Amino acid sequence: MIKIDSYEYYYNPEDGKYYIRKRKSSTHPLKKIKDKLNKSKDKKDKKDRKDKTSKGNRSDDAANKGNKLRDKADETNKTNKSRDRAHTANETNKAQDRANTVNEMNQFHDKADTVNETNKAQDRADTVNDMNQFYDKADEMNETNKLDEKMSKVDITENSLYRMSIKNNHNHPIKVSIVMPTYNKYHQTSLSLYGLSKQTFSHAEYEVILVDDASSDNTSDILKEVDVPFKFKYIQMKQNKGRSSVRNIGINHAEGDLLIFLDGEMLAPPAFIENHYNHHVHESNLVVTGAMHYEGVYTFIMPDYNEDQVAHLKQLVNNDAEYRRLYENYEQTQQHLNVPCPLVTKEDIDTNRFQRLSFPNRYFLNSGLKHFGERLEGFTLPYIAFLSGNVSVRKANLKKSGLFDETFVGYGAEDWELGYRLYKNGVQFVLDPSTVAYHQEHGISKRKVKEQWGNHYRFVKKHPNIDVLILSLEWKELPFMHLHQTLVEYNELEERFPDEYNELTHAFRTMLFRIIEYLNNGQPVTKLYDLPEDSEERMKIHQQFETLRPRGFDYLASSFEQIYYL
Repeated sequence: MIKIDSYEYYYNPEDGKYYIRKRKSSTHPLKKIKDKLNKSKDKKDKKDRKDKTSKGNRSDDAANKGNKLRDKADETNKTNKSRDRAHTANETNKAQDRANTVNEMNQFHDKADTVNETNKAQDRADTVNDMNQFYDKADEMNETNKLDEKMSKVDITENSLYRMSIKNNHNHPIKVSIVMPTYNKYHQTSLSLYGLSKQTFSHAEYEVILVDDASSDNTSDILKEVDVPFKFKYIQMKQNKGRSSVRNIGINHAEGDLLIFLDGEMLAPPAFIENHYNHHVHESNLVVTGAMHYEGVYTFIMPDYNEDQVAHLKQLVNNDAEYRRLYENYEQTQQHLNVPCPLVTKEDIDTNRFQRLSFPNRYFLNSGLKHFGERLEGFTLPYIAFLSGNVSVRKANLKKSGLFDETFVGYGAEDWELGYRLYKNGVQFVLDPSTVAYHQEHGISKRKVKEQWGNHYRFVKKHPNIDVLILSLEWKELPFMHLHQTLVEYNELEERFPDEYNELTHAFRTMLFRIIEYLNNGQPVTKLYDLPEDSEERMKIHQQFETLRPRGFDYLASSFEQIYYL
C-alpha cells in the first residue's frame, strides 16, 4: 500500500485498479494550521510581513503540496488510467489474440472439416465402390445360388401308380439313361449312387432313374440325402409292381438314346458308363454286358447272410487289418442288434480299397461262354447275356422288340425273355470285362427260388422253342457249353433227318418243358415221359435213341438220356 500525507493509495485486486482515500489514523490538516497560527499571535506585529510571507509560502507550500499531491494523484490516475488502458489494451489484445486463436482454430477446424468432408466424401465414394463391389459379388453369388437352387430344386410329378421327383433338372441333352430298380436295399443303393457320381463320363450327359418298388425300409430318404452331380430321377411306386413294371416305367421316363440297366446294389467303377457308351457310338444294334464278368463285394455285414456267405466274408476280411477289426467288433458288440453293419466307406470307394472284400464269380464264363469270345460268335444262346443287373442297349432296339413283359413278377427270367426277343430281331451281343460292376452282396431270400422257376415257366410257355426249352437242362447243372452243343446237334438232326426222329424230338421237347412245369408246381421232377412198356411210341423212341451216338450226336444223346430215365 502507498501513503502520501493524509491520503493513501490502495490497489483493488477485484478490478485490478488503484484508488485514493484518507487515512483513518491521521490528524485533520486544518487543526494543524490553527495551532500554528495561535503560536505566532504574539509575534504578529514584528513578523507580520514575514508571517504573511511565511503564511503565504506555507499556503503556497500547502497549495503546492496539494497541487503536487493532486499532480501525483493525477499522474497516479493517469498511470492508473494508462495501466487501465494498457490492461484494457492487453485484455483487448488477449481477447483479440483469443479471437485470433479462435479464428485460427476455426479456420483450422474449417480446413479440418473441409478435409473431413473430403475424406467423408472419399469414404462415401469408397463405401459406394465397396458396396458396388459387394453387390457385384452378391449378384454373382445370387446367380450362382439361383443356378444351384435350380439344380437342387426338386420337380415333382404325381401319378396314380407312382410319384417322381427330379433333382438337378436341366435342358442339356442326355445321352445315357441308367435305369435302376430297387427294393429294400437302402444301404447298398446309397453307395451305388455315390459310385455313379464319380464317373468319367460328362455328368451333364447322363441321368440316373432310381425306381423304388414301394420299399418299406429307408430308401425314400435317399432323395434328400444324396448329393449327386447328374440328373437324378427318383420314382417311388405306391404299390409293389415287380421288376418288369418298374423298369418299364424307368424306360418311359428315360431321355437318353442309350439305356443302361443296372441293379440298385451294383457298385460301378469310374469308367463304367464311358466303356458302355463307347461300344454304341459306331454301332446301333448292340447289347453290351459286363454281367458275365461278375464281381461280388461285401460292403456291409448283413444280418440275413446265410452260412456260406458268413464263412466267405470271414475269409475275405483277413485281407485287410481294418476290415478284420470291424468284423471282430461286430461279432462282439453288434451281432445281436440285427441291423446292417457298414464295412466299406465312400473313401474306400475313392481309393478302391473296397476291392479287398471283392471276389470274382465267373459262372457263365466257366460254363463255356469264354470259348466264344467277346462277341459270342457261334453261340446258340446269346440272349442269356441279357442280364439286367448290368447291360446296355439302345432305346430304339427296345421299341422294336418291345419292353419288359410285365406278367413276369418277382425274380428271374424277365431279362432273358426280353433278350430272346432282341436276339430274334438280330441284335449283336457283346461281353466286355471293362463294363463290369461290383454286386454288393445281400441276403438271399428263400422265395427267390420259387419266383425264378415261376418266371422261367412263363418264359417257356411264351416261347416253347427248342432254343428256350434247352435252358431246362441247367436244372441238371449241365454247363452252358453242353447246352450249346446239345442244341447244335438237335438243329443238325432236324436238318439232316427231318422226319426220322419225330418221336424222339417230340419226347425231348416235352420233357424239357415238364422239368420247369414240375419245379414251378413244387412236384418231384421224375417220370417226365412215362409210357407203357409195350407202347409203339416207346419202342420207336428207343430205336431212334440207339442211332444217335453212332451218327455223332453224342451231346444230344447224353442230354436225352439224363432226363428220360428219371
